[in-house]
Amino acid sequence: ASAPASATAADEISYLDQAAATAIDEELMGALGFSVDQLMELAGLSCASALAAEYPVDKFPSVLVLAGPGNNGGDGLVAARHLTHFGYAVKVCYPKPTSKPLYDGLVTQCKSLGIPFMEWADVESTGLASTASIVMDALFGFSFKGEPRPPFDAILKALSPAARPPPIVSVDVPSGWHVEKGDEKGDGMRPQMLVSLTAPKLMAKTFSGMHHYLGGRFVPPAIRDKYGLRLPPFSGASMVTKIAKSGSHKVADMRISYTRGALEEADFIGADPMKVWDEWFKAAVDGKVCEEPNAISLASVDVSGSPSVRVVLLKGYDERGFILYTNYTSRKGSELDGSGKAAFLSYWEALQRQVRIEGTVERLSEAESTAYFESRPKGSRIGAWASDQSKPIEQRAALEAREAALQELYAGDAPVPKPPHWGGYLIRPTAIEFWQGRPSRLHDRFRFTREHTETKEWTCQRLQP
Repeated sequence: ASAPASATAADEISYLDQAAATAIDEELMGALGFSVDQLMELAGLSCASALAAEYPVDKFPSVLVLAGPGNNGGDGLVAARHLTHFGYAVKVCYPKPTSKPLYDGLVTQCKSLGIPFMEWADVESTGLASTASIVMDALFGFSFKGEPRPPFDAILKALSPAARPPPIVSVDVPSGWHVEKGDEKGDGMRPQMLVSLTAPKLMAKTFSGMHHYLGGRFVPPAIRDKYGLRLPPFSGASMVTKIAKSGSHKVADMRISYTRGALEEADFIGADPMKVWDEWFKAAVDGKVCEEPNAISLASVDVSGSPSVRVVLLKGYDERGFILYTNYTSRKGSELDGSGKAAFLSYWEALQRQVRIEGTVERLSEAESTAYFESRPKGSRIGAWASDQSKPIEQRAALEAREAALQELYAGDAPVPKPPHWGGYLIRPTAIEFWQGRPSRLHDRFRFTREHTETKEWTCQRLQP
């Protein structure tokens, strides 16, 4: 399928009140010849496609579909089927099944794919965050009124921000919200994604989540013209298109829920932080969380205390500390030499983990630096000579000319010696902090410290997020 179209601003499209939404559905399934199961199929496929666009299966492998007793629940059952074909591990909670051939067929289709159906009591006892990495809210649609009855009241409570649920994808209208006024009570769910169907409902103007999509690419010109609908364009063969917030994407509204793990005291108190680092680093490498899991953000300061930071590659670690290589005369080299201190951060987004290191800095021995230099590709060794790192240059052509001259000088098997201005640094840690993202920003943090680098005695404390 094609990628979703570029986002259309929210203030450029139409919003429907409940009366208009109802009237459009009646016309679609009346004079315009659509059947309810046809619209349900298109809606469910749209919801599955929108979810997959923002929550890829490699990072969010499991989905719990909460299906209500009406058409919204039918949309969720269709989405469950498509998400399974997309590769997600899907579970369905369908507390009050509708006993009609259409819904019975949707359940049969899901079960034929091996999708398990869970009772709400089992979901509740397990916990939403332990059941799935994403929740699809397909409980109530735009026609729902009144107070939810059991067990839906408990389900909505479990979806509220206070319960710290996983990211929520709501189908057409977040369950429990008024179709026009939004969350009137102020304590309802806060979905990260809303998939509006046919056209956004008025309550969507109050939606503050990260992702708003329009799905259901089936509105005929007769409906569009009669109701004066202004709808965003769809790209290629995509079933969904993204709607941007009015004016622009708001950085302040960009947020995700952290649900990938937790840290326990037993794994940190009394442990060797270098061994914990080794375990975390190997998990990042084995998990293929990014192309360069050894990329670190290295911070240093000059003699006036002004900081600078840049991304470099960690090239080793052992019981002494952490190793990197650079040009000694570069800005970072002169700052590392001048202050004798540094800090760096490793962030592995897919694991929702980061590690902060602080420590003292010293140059590696000439022998150790030379051994590593000789292991580098020849082009990198020549590059160490060609670049007077951090110094101004008029144009790139001068740099490339210098490189070409060096390539000629060291042509064939001629050895490329290590420049005297190039070598390694060792960061001996005095503080190592491990961070694991948790829901509602109540993250886990454990910080190891020691008084000096000669001792192997570390103190470990849990820090507040």
